[in-house]
Amino acid sequence: MKTVVAAIMRREGRILICRRTAAQAHPLKWEFPGGKVEEGESPVEALARELAEELAVSARIGNEVERFEFSYPGKSPILLIFYAVTDFDGEPRNCVFEEIRWEAPSELGKFDFLEADLDLVKRLGESCPTSW
Repeated sequence: MKTVVAAIMRREGRILICRRTAAQAHPLKWEFPGGKVEEGESPVEALARELAEELAVSARIGNEVERFEFSYPGKSPILLIFYAVTDFDGEPRNCVFEEIRWEAPSELGKFDFLEADLDLVKRLGESCPTSW
C-alpha cells in the first residue's frame, strides 16, 4: 500500500491549501501540500522533502493529526497521514501548483477538495484545534 503524507500548515489562524494544475491527476482539485513516501524514507522525512520541493520551505514536522486508508474508484488503497506544521523557515512559494492560499478553517468547505480530504476538511472547519 502506498503511503501519502500531507501537511496541515497553520499561520495566524489560517491553513495553507494548494490547487493542483490541470495537467495533474485530479485536475484543479484543492489539497493539503505533501506527497508520496519514497522507499527508504520515513513519513516525516517524506513530508519535509515534499514541502521543500513544492513550497521551498524548510519545515519542522509536528504531531500526527490523523491517518486513514482511502481508495479512489478503480485504484489500490492508499494510507494517508496528516501532520501539523506550524514551524517553518521561509515564505511558502508556489513551485508546482496552480495556486496556493491561506484560508480560515471555516472557509475550507467552500473549495473543491480531493475526495480523500473531504472528511478532514469538514472536521477542520467545525473545530480546528489550536494546540498544534
